[in-house]
Amino acid sequence: MDETVLALLWLTLHDERRAWKGFDWDALDRLHRNGLILDPVGKAKSVVLTDEGLRRSEELFAELFGREPKK
Repeated sequence: MDETVLALLWLTLHDERRAWKGFDWDALDRLHRNGLILDPVGKAKSVVLTDEGLRRSEELFAELFGREPKK
């Protein structure tokens, strides 16, 4: 499930590395513990992807949803 959430975060990217955090809190916490996003706790409605999280989310989006994402 975490890989799917990370892929969907790529789909909602804005401001280069921010993504809407309307996903399961446990999954977001695990992504944070694995260094893929910054701490999701706070008032902001989005999370910040780390360099590794950004790279991996794009790869997973292409892998899971079967096409290369638009750049």
